Amino acid sequence: MLADKKLKAFVPTIMPEKAKSFYQDILGLRLISDDQYALEFDANGTSLRVTIVHELKPHPFTVLGWDVDDVSSTVESLNKKGIVFEKYDFLEQDHLGIWTAPGGIQVAWFKDPDGNVLSIS
Repeated sequence: MLADKKLKAFVPTIMPEKAKSFYQDILGLRLISDDQYALEFDANGTSLRVTIVHELKPHPFTVLGWDVDDVSSTVESLNKKGIVFEKYDFLEQDHLGIWTAPGGIQVAWFKDPDGNVLSIS
């Protein structure tokens, strides 16, 4: 029923100005709209709605992720923009914070200004 429909992703924020700067200026997403309810970005054809909420307790797991061509170079580029990648005690990650899954997929995690966990793989 929804397999042929466009997906819209949602992530919450209690700091819309910081979120706007993060998603637009650091991650490079194009801002589509900005109102009292949400910021909406174009994430390569998928709408990302950053919903303004009054309270937020970020989840301890990934809420958004991107597939990239080269995880290492993307991590390094984001590091230059001030993004710090998460290091987890329960995973074996390299010096950049990249974990290689048993199947060979590489993943690295970082947080937005609200503490939402994001990933690249």
